[in-house]
Order: sequence, then C-alpha cells, then structure tokens
Amino acid sequence: MSSVSSKYVKYILSKPMMGAGGKTGTWRVHRPVIDAEKCIKCGLCWLYCPENAIDWLEDKTVAVDYDYCKGCGICSDVCPVRAITMVKEGVI
Repeated sequence: MSSVSSKYVKYILSKPMMGAGGKTGTWRVHRPVIDAEKCIKCGLCWLYCPENAIDWLEDKTVAVDYDYCKGCGICSDVCPVRAITMVKEGVI
C-alpha cells in the first residue's frame, strides 16, 4: 500500500466499537494467536477479518484486538503460511 493510499485507509474502514451489549470478544471460544516468526506480513488476515479486529501496524506487523475478535478463524484460514493458530480461550 502506498503512503498516499494508506493515509486514507482510516476513512474507508470501520473500526469496532463498544455497542449496547459491550465489547463483543467476551463470548469467544477460540482466539487467534499469531506466530511473528512465521508471519510474512502479507496482510491477508487484516483484509479478510469480518470484524476489522486485526490491526495492520506501520511496520506491517499485525495485532489482534481481542476486545472485538469473535474467534471465527477466518484469519487463520486465509494465512498462506499458517502463522495464525486458533487456540481454545483460557489456554496460554
């Protein structure tokens, strides 16, 4: 993404917010865990996350916003190098 287009991303993508029921990640059964060593910084997890709960940071690393991640596993499914593992909630 060029620097020109990246500055407009914040205007075209919605960010999760607390709704009437509170933060939506509280009922998640599985959570995505990203292996930074395996991650190739392609951004597919960020692109396909239906809740926009994955932040693609300036250095192209990704971070999961667990307050809003619902644990659907789409990020794990689209990762071409299997850098994202779905882990049962409560397991370290």
